[in-house]
Amino acid sequence: MSHREVLEALSGLLLAMFVAMLSSTVVSNALPRIITDLGGSQTGYTWVVVATLLTMTATTPIWGKLADLFSKKILVQSALVIFSIGSLIAGFAPSMEVLIGARAIQGLGVGGLTALVQVVIASMVTPRERGRYSGYIGATFAMATVSGPLIGGLLVDTVGWRWCFFMALPVAVAAFAVLQKTLHLPVIRREVHIDYAGATLLVGGVSLLLVWVSLAGGQFAWGSGTSLALVAAGVIVLALAVLVEARYAVEPIIPLRLFKDRTTSLATAASVLIGISMFGATVYLSQYFQLARGMSPTHAGLMSICMVGGLLVSSIVSGRLISKTGAWKRFLVGGMVLVVAGLAMLASIDETTPLVVVGLFMAVLGLGLGATMQNLVLAVQNITAQSDMGAASSVVAFFRSMGGSVGVSVLGAVLSHQVAGSVARGLAKLGIEQEAGESNSIPDLSTLPAPVRELFEHAFGTAIGHIFLVSVPFALAAFVFVLLIKEVPLRTTVLREDEFAPEATAELQGR
Repeated sequence: MSHREVLEALSGLLLAMFVAMLSSTVVSNALPRIITDLGGSQTGYTWVVVATLLTMTATTPIWGKLADLFSKKILVQSALVIFSIGSLIAGFAPSMEVLIGARAIQGLGVGGLTALVQVVIASMVTPRERGRYSGYIGATFAMATVSGPLIGGLLVDTVGWRWCFFMALPVAVAAFAVLQKTLHLPVIRREVHIDYAGATLLVGGVSLLLVWVSLAGGQFAWGSGTSLALVAAGVIVLALAVLVEARYAVEPIIPLRLFKDRTTSLATAASVLIGISMFGATVYLSQYFQLARGMSPTHAGLMSICMVGGLLVSSIVSGRLISKTGAWKRFLVGGMVLVVAGLAMLASIDETTPLVVVGLFMAVLGLGLGATMQNLVLAVQNITAQSDMGAASSVVAFFRSMGGSVGVSVLGAVLSHQVAGSVARGLAKLGIEQEAGESNSIPDLSTLPAPVRELFEHAFGTAIGHIFLVSVPFALAAFVFVLLIKEVPLRTTVLREDEFAPEATAELQGR
């Protein structure tokens, strides 16, 4: 495909990816208001985020494998339709329970879009050229991340938070139409064997463990019988999934042979840890600005520009340099150094830290993430056969999302515990009798007396700084895994050399 043809096809994909990213970033600044209006708690705040991450995570490898079997275009459009249905239900949600369910449906669509965009690009562009197109993905990610909080803040402050969900619908429709017109990929016709057992066991096992991580410490104790039962059930179901994938599945959802490759194994491990540190920490920044600094949703959205600006510059520049030089590991290593540094610096913030300093710390983290996220996928795609491209690409995205789900849940539990303890002690010192559950609720700061407001601001400011500190060891471990990855020069063909062999070409054509 020519550069122009790739860009035309890419336009619909990027629009689809934009709407997927927008679904999270638009809602982020609206969440404190949503939880207040629907009478939710800190646990509810966490679950509105986790519900999307859970379904997105559990279904990402399934979408990726389907991309190796069916029309990628139809799959992307199906993911857009599922996402739109979830958005519509969320916009009309009358309660926290309905909203969390709608977010889970949204996650099904987001999982498809997240996995499929990378797979489709890998089907059109060689690894050597993929760097500059990865820059476009990074730019789209940055634009959605910048505009989302701003748009979300303006909607919350003007027409109400429900429009944070409704506004995604016209963008999704536009993406669907553009894809219909511009995306034309050959469909490989071959006998299809869908691994229903593996898919069911994988989704079930992941869901059980994520439910345990999300609720333990809040709804039940970490060492309780319920906790142990969930862990045991999750581990057993995942063990059965591995057995099915290894021995019985004709077309496994996650081909275990992929992990025989060192690059894939190390990149997957690094993705889990990056997901924990990145998603787990940054998702609570909007709470920091609104609840620790008293900002409006719009103002909090403006503060996100600091991190996203760094991500935008880093992803575009690193992508173009990788395409120009063919070397990619230096950008991964440098990016992880900046991620560790950014998280360590953000660990020092509280409700009194100058906003300029907070913004600088966020910019450092953004620079690191921009050079890291897309390039881990690129490293894996570079050594993967085209017939496994969907499965391999989605495996990296799956484990990053898995790490993100665990990170959001665990750090959310840490945040909730610390805030509750700090508020309880503060109210006792002020001589205010505490109602049941008051310390775990998210208040409307504007309605509180000044001493109580300052108490909540201090509680959230110090607790959110602490969860960045908790994220640092995970980022350090990811840095070690990245260092161990062996750099393989980026190939200049879509197919691997062994796929050009006569027997391999015949097999591919036969499919």
